[in-house]
Amino acid sequence: MNDDQLLRYSRHIMLPGFGAEGQQRLLEARVLVVGLGGLGSPAAMYLAAAGVGRLLLADFDAVDLSNLQRQLLHTGARVGRSKVDSAIEALHALNPDVVLEPIKGSLDAARLTELAERVDLILDCSDNFATRFAVNAACFEAGIPLVSGAAIRGEGQVAVFSGQAGGPCYQCLYPNEGGIAESCSREGVLAPLVGIIGSIQAMEAIKLLTGLGEPMFGRLLLLDALRMQWRDIKLPPDPVCPVCAPSSAPADV
Repeated sequence: MNDDQLLRYSRHIMLPGFGAEGQQRLLEARVLVVGLGGLGSPAAMYLAAAGVGRLLLADFDAVDLSNLQRQLLHTGARVGRSKVDSAIEALHALNPDVVLEPIKGSLDAARLTELAERVDLILDCSDNFATRFAVNAACFEAGIPLVSGAAIRGEGQVAVFSGQAGGPCYQCLYPNEGGIAESCSREGVLAPLVGIIGSIQAMEAIKLLTGLGEPMFGRLLLLDALRMQWRDIKLPPDPVCPVCAPSSAPADV
């Protein structure tokens, strides 16, 4: 690290158990953020500010006026521009040392597989089950962690999956791919809620990348923001999960 970096990240470096070694791990890390909306905004901003070396930023959408109530990466002046371009402008201003890689267009299974092989972990900040299931499968195939977040109305959740055999995956939590996902455009969402959930996603990512603390593997954290009540639920693996269950498991007879 150079002198400017030592000063910029000094509050990290002085942390017990973090130090210069932890900051160097962040500087060398590669993270894919899928979705640059309400969750992706705070998550990407904190990861960039913290000094994650390379951020791959994925979104297919453009900035809309209705986004600005909660999606802090974007501004009124950038309405109509792609969210990826808007995010890159905001994050570059926040920390010009971070390498920002645009990932535009839809993410099919093949593209997600390729991207998962290039990064250390993925933050799923998307808003639909199809993308969440595809990201989950790519993470498990690549053996990398997935930090999953969701928020709607006044309710939010965070879960972290190791990507390793023996632990649960996202599809253990939501096994039915046929369900209709609720959306903020239909149901609404409180603006600060996505900030809380996205910030937790960034925190968990930083812990995973640096080895600080204990990751949330096998746990589901639920927030009722209207009552400001948290629930912490253990999440076991599904023995018949189509993604993470051992393929050698004997069939029922």
